Amino acid sequence: MTNSMTRTGQRGPADAPEAGGGLSRGLLLLMSVSTGLVVAGNYFAQPLLDVIRRDLELSPSMAALVVTAAQAGYAVGLILLLPLGDLLERRRLTVGLFGATAVFLLMSATAPNGAVLLTGTALAAVTSVSAQVLVTFAVALASPEHRGRVVGTVMSGLLLGGLLARTISGVLSEFGGWRTVYWVNAILLAVVAVLLWRVLPRLHTPAGMSYPALLRSTVVLLRTEPVLRWRAGIAALSLASFNVFWTAVTFLLVGDHYRWSEAVIGLFGLVGIAGTIATPVAGRLADRGFVHWVAGVGTALLALSWIAIGAGGTSLAWLLGGAIALTVAQQSVLNSNQNVIYALAPEIRNRLNSAFMTAFFVGGAVGSAMTAVAWVRGGWSGVSVLGGALAGATFLVWVAERASTARRRPTLSA
Repeated sequence: MTNSMTRTGQRGPADAPEAGGGLSRGLLLLMSVSTGLVVAGNYFAQPLLDVIRRDLELSPSMAALVVTAAQAGYAVGLILLLPLGDLLERRRLTVGLFGATAVFLLMSATAPNGAVLLTGTALAAVTSVSAQVLVTFAVALASPEHRGRVVGTVMSGLLLGGLLARTISGVLSEFGGWRTVYWVNAILLAVVAVLLWRVLPRLHTPAGMSYPALLRSTVVLLRTEPVLRWRAGIAALSLASFNVFWTAVTFLLVGDHYRWSEAVIGLFGLVGIAGTIATPVAGRLADRGFVHWVAGVGTALLALSWIAIGAGGTSLAWLLGGAIALTVAQQSVLNSNQNVIYALAPEIRNRLNSAFMTAFFVGGAVGSAMTAVAWVRGGWSGVSVLGGALAGATFLVWVAERASTARRRPTLSA
């Protein structure tokens, strides 16, 4: 099949990407829940770093690398696997990746040492890019005027997966050890893979090129699409700042001032649920033409949140307020960026998403890696300076992008 879009199977309205009602609420909900479950494994270790470190006899720096491995692995999957959505039948690709993630989670669950845990974490992260395949899948099934809402709904599931992963892993660790959550998630992903195979329509958007050419074209997009470059830079810096907080907060909360248990630390992740409220709101604002306004307010709030986070070293109220503001800001910026990127060229949406999300998670991995150094050398103050600097840079890049766009407009209209 060589059409620009080929669909097979008889699955009712959900099998009609061009129709306004092509994406039912039930299917959208399943896709949202599935993205949350599959990305959850990338965050299980964050509230458990201290207990994992003690159980596997790791240094603090080695323990922090578990978080970095998840972010770096996800970035690898984004650049190597996500473009396949423009080449292979998308339902088969999605289900295959879900099954692979379940297998690699079992590797982490049975890890006898840090090396095996890092390997399992990285490989599970590589295949968990099925979440992003589902995002572009949902966008393809939705009508253009509802794109922002659809992206917001699916990304809310992804965000909830990351946040609840921290909470659930902390609770399960108290009752069954840190490995329990990996076992549970592996089973759930196997079930989800079966459900997705049964309800997703077949969707094929062949790019008409080889896999190496597909990868090359993905990289070329960063050179030829200035909007993609700007938005990728904003995204990378924003996630770096976000990850600085969520990587270091565990060490703060187990420290001398707070002395929290793993279960309570996991519950702290619930404060980020505020971001799930902001994400669909940002999507609806984008549908109404305020996409750039959302990004500007979000980047400014991202920077301001670090003032409260810095004070949170000794004040729980400030820490909670800063965490909520940081999460709302991050999700608003991400939703705005995605809406801009997805509108550039629908026929190459997976490759655009691949380039964008690769930059996004590379930034996150760098932020996580820098956190270990900042914590060792400067404690919570050092972490706050690092996170605030990255957030400030995010806002400045957004300002530069807006100025660059304004300068290009007269040329485009001439």
